[in-house]
This record gives sequence, C-alpha cells and structure tokens, in this order.
Amino acid sequence: MKRVYLFCSAGMSTSLVASRMQAVADDHNLPIEVKAFSDSKLDIIVEQYHPDIILLGPQVKYKFNATRDKYEPQGIPVEVMNLDDYGNVNGERILKRAIQLLKQNKQG
Repeated sequence: MKRVYLFCSAGMSTSLVASRMQAVADDHNLPIEVKAFSDSKLDIIVEQYHPDIILLGPQVKYKFNATRDKYEPQGIPVEVMNLDDYGNVNGERILKRAIQLLKQNKQG
C-alpha cells in the first residue's frame, strides 16, 4: 500500500482533493491510500505513518524547499500540487502525477 499524503494550511479543500484521488485509486483497484492533513502536523504525520510521497497544497508552496530538503534525502518525493488541477479538484490528474513521482523515485 502506497501512502500519498496531502498537506495544506486548513485542510478543507485538500480533504476534497484527497477523497477524489482516493475514489480514482479505488475505481482502478490501486493499492494507494490518500489522506489530507494540516501542514502544521507534517513532521508528526511523516514520523508516524511514513508516507511514500508528500504533496503540498498550492497555498503552502512557500514550505516546498524546506520540506523537500528535509524529506527527499529520506527517499520521500515532495511536490506542490498543480494549481489548476487543485482548483478544479481534479483528483485523477493529481493522482497520476503522484504515481509518476513514485515510479521516478523507485528508479532513482
């Protein structure tokens, strides 16, 4: 089971994106767990659950460099979700990108 965890400032819109992503994963029988959290809990969640990928909401993209520098050396890819896909709650496109990152990380 791959864990794709989303982090944003409040968690409301990101929860909607996460549920859409989870629905797409379930529809395709993909062994993926998608969950959304507040960015204030990022370190605690990563330590407890060890996600396979961290996706940041566009509203917390200012945390990208610090988050990437901290977690990519541990083998966890970090990316900011595409603003258009996020705004349109396009769970399928965001999930496809997450899977792409997971595959790249596996090869690297």
